[in-house]
Amino acid sequence: MKIRAALLEEFARPLVVQELDLADPRPGEVLVRLVACGVCHTDLYTASGVDPSGYAPTVLGHEGAGVVEAVGEGVGDLTLGDHVVTLFSPQCRECIHCRSPRTNLCLAIREQQNKGYLPDGSTRLSRAGEPIRHFMGTSTFAEYAVIPEIALAKVNSEAPLDRACLFACGLSTGLGAAMNTAAVQPGSTCVVFGAGMVGLGAVAGCRLQGAERIICVDLSEQRLELARGQGATECWRADEHTVERVLEATDGFGADYTFEATGLVTVMREAVEAARMGWGLCTVAGVAGKGETLDVVPRLLITGRRVCGSSFGGIKGRDQVPELVELYLRGEIDVDPFISHRMPLEQVNRAFELMEAQDGIRSVLQLSV
Repeated sequence: MKIRAALLEEFARPLVVQELDLADPRPGEVLVRLVACGVCHTDLYTASGVDPSGYAPTVLGHEGAGVVEAVGEGVGDLTLGDHVVTLFSPQCRECIHCRSPRTNLCLAIREQQNKGYLPDGSTRLSRAGEPIRHFMGTSTFAEYAVIPEIALAKVNSEAPLDRACLFACGLSTGLGAAMNTAAVQPGSTCVVFGAGMVGLGAVAGCRLQGAERIICVDLSEQRLELARGQGATECWRADEHTVERVLEATDGFGADYTFEATGLVTVMREAVEAARMGWGLCTVAGVAGKGETLDVVPRLLITGRRVCGSSFGGIKGRDQVPELVELYLRGEIDVDPFISHRMPLEQVNRAFELMEAQDGIRSVLQLSV
């Protein structure tokens, strides 16, 4: 079939919306009519050419939601008309990682996905016979996509898809960092560094876990106001004294839980330093640049602080994304404030410009009705 998609032809060049060919789904694959897609920093990171693992040409996009239009042989959990959220972090439910509660990093299709291929080592996208590689196993800057069944989460059809798409990456990453990775305990003190999508999700996750005190730190007053709406009890404008302020506010000990959601290694260090002596846990959810390292004084760790990373919030997507969407439908997560701009696929480059200008939290591409 012919589809319109936003193609990354060359790094550091604008995406080009054009017509491509999309082949039918093969065994274990699903054809999804995409309705909405959030524009995430990871898409911009790859488009810029900075990502050492990036490749082109490819159709970017991974924060999508849509409706199942066709299924390949052997697909058992999805059927025509199902509403789905795409998963850049799949869940096969069979590999050693999927069977373990200790990680969400499914191994089933990881190698081929990282190369831009579907599980059988080929692509469904092409242009004039030339294969076009998939991005993060999803390629959702398009009207339609063929995606492995294990990389789709079936969600309640009552959830508007332009909201549900945010659970495909940023929002779930933040929520899961607090609820899964850190497993915040009721009555605790938390500090969230960064009030972008991931940080705001972490604030909401801390609230849902029953944290008593949630401090959000950011440079933007507008974003801090959004953090307050998600449950932050205190909002601080970031400066060089943030760690000192955290220590002063916690009798010199530090916060029970800290979360880093900026991708800046200097902030990651602050998050470690602000964690409580004895049992403080620092969860790093931001993605640092190529070659950057985190400089931590070993004594901080010897005196009881711990540091861990969180990919997609530790969420097993097929099982847990639907549960998060249900929290939204019950009114326990306010998703609307995250959506700053809505625009058609043709304006995808404008969405990148808004992101670089830090204008709003999330632009959502409206792909179909």
